[in-house]
Amino acid sequence: MSVERYCSRIRDSSLSPADQQWFPAWIRRYAEATKTTHGPLPVTREGVIDFLRMLRDRGTPAWQRLQATRAIAAYQMLVLGGPGPSLQDIRSTLGRLADQERSATRSNAGPGTNDERHLAGVIDPHEPAIIQKTRRELRLRHRALRTEQSYVGWIERFLRFCGTAEPGRWTEADIRAFLTHLAVEGNVAASTQNQAKAAMLFLFRVVLERDLGFLDIAKASQREKLPVVLSRPEIERLFKHFSGTQRLMFAVMYGAGVRHLECRGLRIKDVCFDQGHIIVRSGKGDKDRITVLPDMARGMLEQQVAAVRRLHDRDTAAGITGVFLPHALERKYPHAGREFSWQWLFPSRQLARDPRTGAIRRHHVSDEHFGRTFKQAVRQAGIRKHAVPHSLRHSFATHLLEGGADVRTVQELLGHEDVSTTMIYLHVMNKPGLAVRSPIDSLPVEGGHEPGIHAIPISLHRTLPSGSRAARSLITG
Repeated sequence: MSVERYCSRIRDSSLSPADQQWFPAWIRRYAEATKTTHGPLPVTREGVIDFLRMLRDRGTPAWQRLQATRAIAAYQMLVLGGPGPSLQDIRSTLGRLADQERSATRSNAGPGTNDERHLAGVIDPHEPAIIQKTRRELRLRHRALRTEQSYVGWIERFLRFCGTAEPGRWTEADIRAFLTHLAVEGNVAASTQNQAKAAMLFLFRVVLERDLGFLDIAKASQREKLPVVLSRPEIERLFKHFSGTQRLMFAVMYGAGVRHLECRGLRIKDVCFDQGHIIVRSGKGDKDRITVLPDMARGMLEQQVAAVRRLHDRDTAAGITGVFLPHALERKYPHAGREFSWQWLFPSRQLARDPRTGAIRRHHVSDEHFGRTFKQAVRQAGIRKHAVPHSLRHSFATHLLEGGADVRTVQELLGHEDVSTTMIYLHVMNKPGLAVRSPIDSLPVEGGHEPGIHAIPISLHRTLPSGSRAARSLITG
């Protein structure tokens, strides 16, 4: 039965011990709900929604319904072998409901409990009260540190724009004026304005618990930009300028199509040598995905794992605090941060202080570790394109499509929710079968000159008015 096959594959996967324990139980309940006794389970969006409604009616909390949804998604990937129907919106809704349930539980327990202070970490008491509360709410919802820094930055700009730090005096009109100011006078990009808008919505709806109506603002202009793609010869020239861990990071980013931040955030348990793939955890949009493990990088990865093992043994002997664990797992599994499987694949050489807890621990390498070398390598390789580390991901997708890969496969490897995002690479790929010749190449060349403005036939000049500026410029050169 496919459920038993799922259980055996779950045990061999890199899922957490809790997921390996509870996912099979949810799949068995899903099989009972769908009345499937033989063959694969039908995984459809409608069927999953009906199952979750049944759990809700029986009083199952939102966090358990979210766990059941993740179990079904894992079944689709491990047994049926595909991404299946998109359940991301369902997971987001359940995650929000779970946060609300936890907030209600904390409110019943009373404000300022020890559990809440532990989850929120260390917050500077000298910051404005509204900033402290924003940080606490973001951390209780397990938002990324970069998200916290970005939201706090926008809220501080909003405070300066309003000229007051008293929340009771802020209105929806102030938000409209602030976002319009960014677009009209600040001339920011559309993505920047959307980020500021998300911070304002979080401030009013979550921190201040105030409802907002329709925000009628002047939107920043959004233009379509083609990605910067390096050709295969350029990739080959560029790769020669890297060595050590930076060479391995180049191979992983270009060979697996992972983002720069995703590459730095890989852990030992995310590299599956036997199955030949890499698991990207909590990627963009807090989504997990599976991508290919490049055969060329396999040997370098094995050496890197061995090097991390030696570093981990030294840190353990020295009593170094374990690595950072996401989503409050450190409270749930106090010793998991010291396990080798949770260590960073690309650890930093130096110890650092955790900005949230204040603990001294080893984090992964910074963005400058690879970014500076990449910028220097682009210059040394004589590449005149405005290439950045993210260009390796663009090149990965484009070269796969040029090699005949299906666009749906590329979409799955990149983790794009909409195939239209992946389709952009069809516009920049090299199409050898498309025989297009510039019309200027068909013009005859007179007097043995190279093709250019002087080689345009004199008959063309007569089509212009004799006294026009265009005619004089053509005749005189």
